[in-house]
Amino acid sequence: MTDLFWPGDHRAGQLMSDRTFLAAMVAVEQAWLDSLVDARIAATDARTDLARVITHEDLESIACGADADGNPAAPVVALLRKRTAASTARWLHRGLTSQDVIDTALILCVRDVLAEVADKTTSQIHSLIELIEKYRATETLARTLTQAALPSTLGVRFAHWLDGIVDAAQPLHRLQSSLPVQVGGAVGTLAASTELTGSVDDAIALGDTFADALGLSSALPWHTTRSPITRIGDALTTCCDAWGHIATDVATGSRTEIGELTEGGGGGSSTMPHKRNPVHSVLIRRTALTVGPLAATLHSASATSVDERADGAWHAEWATLRTLARRTVVAAIHTSELLAGLQVHEGRIAANLNGADGTRSEQHTMAELTGRPTDAAYLGAAQRITDATLTRARNFLKERQ
Repeated sequence: MTDLFWPGDHRAGQLMSDRTFLAAMVAVEQAWLDSLVDARIAATDARTDLARVITHEDLESIACGADADGNPAAPVVALLRKRTAASTARWLHRGLTSQDVIDTALILCVRDVLAEVADKTTSQIHSLIELIEKYRATETLARTLTQAALPSTLGVRFAHWLDGIVDAAQPLHRLQSSLPVQVGGAVGTLAASTELTGSVDDAIALGDTFADALGLSSALPWHTTRSPITRIGDALTTCCDAWGHIATDVATGSRTEIGELTEGGGGGSSTMPHKRNPVHSVLIRRTALTVGPLAATLHSASATSVDERADGAWHAEWATLRTLARRTVVAAIHTSELLAGLQVHEGRIAANLNGADGTRSEQHTMAELTGRPTDAAYLGAAQRITDATLTRARNFLKERQ
């Protein structure tokens, strides 16, 4: 995919693309058809390879049909029935509704996104551990409200970055193991499945088989309980929050008059050859500024869900989640590259610290209050904070092995 309005979008590849979403909807229909056959509800000759029936070449006609029907699942089902044998067409989609297909297909698409983002957060954690180990004792000027404040260490600053990424990675990994299938039928009561199987227990068992076939978690219908979607949006946004913090610090530290940090490589200017623009940081900040409103849209849609299928709120989720997911993947890649290539300029850091006025004033005030002489350093629990964050990050990595 390409998107001139969003530089870097191509790096998300086919994740959450139209083609991938179509393939996911077909996979949902395939898994349901196979489940009906395996349960001996549908005849054996109903089974067929649906992936050969519809391809990406059908995207245009399906999109046009979605405009007429209000969702893309309906034209997919119509096309499948038109192109398959009568024995297959008879059982296709029986017991499902369009929302089952779309919601489950979205979850399948998101699963790959979460795996990609989780992989990148792991690489970021490794990069930050290396940076902390190398620069943990390097004294630097801490700033508050943009002004020189007190001495600190790069270990503490990088530890704050690391804490943010671990905070984001933990719910991300939990989500991966609990992504729910959606199967409830027309109004989320499993009425058609119960009729097809002959009992409620068998209908629920059929849904479990369906979930297993797709590698998803069994779940009660969540047609109008949209927390599975908002949790995904929140997890992705939390990642972007953490990356935005890092990018902002790097962009600020790379200002010419500060010069403490620079990105490896750096971007050029169309008219000023001397510049090395912090392109990764700029593009990461761009994402961090835009994903919050996207997540808010998912929450607004959840809050205005109504009856047994929402009239517009549900529909608002699809493209919103796609945009949020793809932007997060791109930011994940940019952040991994930023951290892997980050350059630290210790000479400038020392010069900025030594040239700042008043950084020992609080220390002198504390000494006057206690009557004790001042130490050469004024770093408080910097080493303890750094150690605690490193331990936390290493424990997280160990748990993920």
